[in-house]
Amino acid sequence: MLEYAKVILPKVSFSRELFRKELTKCINWVGVSEFDHFKSWCYDNFMDMYPDILTEAFTPEVVA
Repeated sequence: MLEYAKVILPKVSFSRELFRKELTKCINWVGVSEFDHFKSWCYDNFMDMYPDILTEAFTPEVVA
């Protein structure tokens, strides 16, 4: 699924909301063993465009 995510995300990066939606899907699809690599790849490729979306997507939720 990592390779699929690497194809999809650049294609939808023109739209902020579409990028957010697809990034969320990809995070759920990527396996645990690939997660760190995927996260690094996302930051390397999209940090200049969507730093807030990346931070939000990769920050674990705190459950009270």
